[in-house]
Amino acid sequence: MKKTVTQFAFLLTLGCFGVPTAVAQLPKITNPLSDIEISNGLKEALNKGINKQVSILAAKDGFLKNEAVKITLPGELKKVDKQLRQMGMGKLADQGLELLNRAAEDAVKEATPIFIDAVKEMTFTDAKNILLGNESAATTYLQTNTSSSLYAKFNPIIKKSFSKVGADKVWKEIITQYNRIPFIKKITPDLTDYTTKKAMEGVFKMIAIEEKEIRTKLPARNTIVLKKVFELQDKLKL
Repeated sequence: MKKTVTQFAFLLTLGCFGVPTAVAQLPKITNPLSDIEISNGLKEALNKGINKQVSILAAKDGFLKNEAVKITLPGELKKVDKQLRQMGMGKLADQGLELLNRAAEDAVKEATPIFIDAVKEMTFTDAKNILLGNESAATTYLQTNTSSSLYAKFNPIIKKSFSKVGADKVWKEIITQYNRIPFIKKITPDLTDYTTKKAMEGVFKMIAIEEKEIRTKLPARNTIVLKKVFELQDKLKL
């Protein structure tokens, strides 16, 4: 039987989930999805993950109390943290770390519109490539198509957030105290750049987790379109 473009797209969907007998069983599938339905299903999955995870990260403690994305100190500042605690300034060190995460939580609120634009621009070819990919292929697509825009958006927000949450004053005090220690090499870390990059890493990591849930777990497919796109491959496993 001659395969239609729709059947080919469906075959790609099956390939994504590792169904080796897809070719043999494809003719038995009834009511195959249209190209538009497949594309819309994937876009809905992405939008679902984006909205859910960005909302979680943007809330108070979204970074600070989530060990998967919590922003820790870069290498050169770990020795600063150690020295401050040895000098009895553990409270100041803890405050500095907390405020890095607070700035990230504040900046992530601006991520959703950038992601949504990237999803809207996704072509059917993009969708096919994602469906052929691994369990984080959609997240990789977002990284490729949004990282530059996210950095440009996040960086000034992080800088502003440092002032908003008081991180600028706290870290100025931390660095000043450290640089006063005799016989040490003075440091001038770029915490705005560091926090921007770590905030972006956190967003992509949580979206990847959500993508895996939708691809592999039935309860995560909680809309009609998601069920229609992903249930077909489940039928072939029965």
